[in-house]
Amino acid sequence: MTEKRDRSLDLPKKANEGFFREFYSNLKLIFRLLKDKRVNFLLKILPVGALIYLLLPTDIFPLNPLDDALVIWLGGYLFIELCPQDIVQQHRDALQSSLSDHENKEESPSDVIDGEFIDKPADVDNTEQ
Repeated sequence: MTEKRDRSLDLPKKANEGFFREFYSNLKLIFRLLKDKRVNFLLKILPVGALIYLLLPTDIFPLNPLDDALVIWLGGYLFIELCPQDIVQQHRDALQSSLSDHENKEESPSDVIDGEFIDKPADVDNTEQ
């Protein structure tokens, strides 16, 4: 019974974890594509321009934090979509393989220690061993 309950409690965490993992993965993809010499220089203006817009003290759209987030998202999305798909796929494959290698190292079965807790009675003195 506790096993079912534990799994149900983990579901929202895994959903959030997937969102942040994908967000981090897209950021790494954008940085890799910015460094790639095969990507057109004019395309690289999109994410850089979005970051410059974020730093400007005046906003074009009066929606304050929403317009900044929209411009950053749109700049990154358009940059990834307009880059040559074979280059994007090559970088995504490299990121996926490095991520799976990292996960395999973290999930080693030798890290798990099975044990049992035995509660000590209150009348036993701590000095006796």
